[in-house]
Amino acid sequence: MKKLLVIFTLALCLGCTQEKTTTKGDTEWQKEMNSDFKDASKSPLKAKDLKAFEGLDFFKFDSTYVVKAVLKKTPDSEWFKMKTTTSRESEERVFGILSFELKGQKFQLNVYQGKDLMTTEGYEDYLFLPFLDDTNGDATYGGGRYIDLRIPEGDEIEIDFNKAYNPYCAYNEKYSCPIVPRVNYLSTEVEAGVKAFEKH
Repeated sequence: MKKLLVIFTLALCLGCTQEKTTTKGDTEWQKEMNSDFKDASKSPLKAKDLKAFEGLDFFKFDSTYVVKAVLKKTPDSEWFKMKTTTSRESEERVFGILSFELKGQKFQLNVYQGKDLMTTEGYEDYLFLPFLDDTNGDATYGGGRYIDLRIPEGDEIEIDFNKAYNPYCAYNEKYSCPIVPRVNYLSTEVEAGVKAFEKH
């Protein structure tokens, strides 16, 4: 009887481990992204894509894509209406210009601040970094990608291109996504972050 009980318990435990699937991803950020995409209450995926979803496709983490940038703030910049993929316009301003070196090349990107988010709890210090690069339309989403940043205390800010993600409209056209301003084009291949998504 005891032997039977042991076999039964073992069978139950095997069932447990098979049911519990681990979230894919090499880094905590990648795992968090996949976890959010799997969660129907947060996921931007369409029902048919969610059903087949196993994980986003990421470039392998590469520390050369973690760069220190100098932030030159532009406190007098005017608010403007940033175009989106729908008729909605997002009220933004250039918070500053980021200067950095990537793979031996010098680059500059505008970093933006949204008027609505400034008064949203938890996002008061949020900065928006949209960018285009030479992988767009091939290895990555054609419309460019985004990086989330926070206002630093000094004039230096870390940009981790391994955390570059697709706008939600890359997965579902019902979303309204800011269109990356042409000025934020990087003339290099940024092989880091989330790759293009193949819809089912």
